[in-house]
Amino acid sequence: MSSNLRISRVNKQLQRELALIFETQIKKESVKSIIITGVECSKDLERAKVYFTALEARKCPGILKDLNEIKGAVRSLLGQTLKLRKVPALEFIIDTSSAYGAKIDAILDSLGFGNGNNNNDNYNNENS
Repeated sequence: MSSNLRISRVNKQLQRELALIFETQIKKESVKSIIITGVECSKDLERAKVYFTALEARKCPGILKDLNEIKGAVRSLLGQTLKLRKVPALEFIIDTSSAYGAKIDAILDSLGFGNGNNNNDNYNNENS
């Protein structure tokens, strides 16, 4: 159980440090616009999957290419700031959960379950 807690803490720390590195120390403009949505480290800290998205989702494949070009430098910068014996190898993955959520919202809207047709609004109006 304590191992899971440690990995969870390492994941959060990696997420914070990566966001800070991309914001302040990386010069590529395309990479500065990313949002780190999550990090999943392996239990042995050999690898870390870094999930990201951007405000403009269509730019994500290009950003992924840029990230893969600089991942060695990012790992080196992480090694300077983290107090870990081993800095994991980074694997960048485009987070598609927001696009999936938008697709589900569109389906619900088309079925009449959107914001304008909320049953809770009718309940609240009756009880006011």
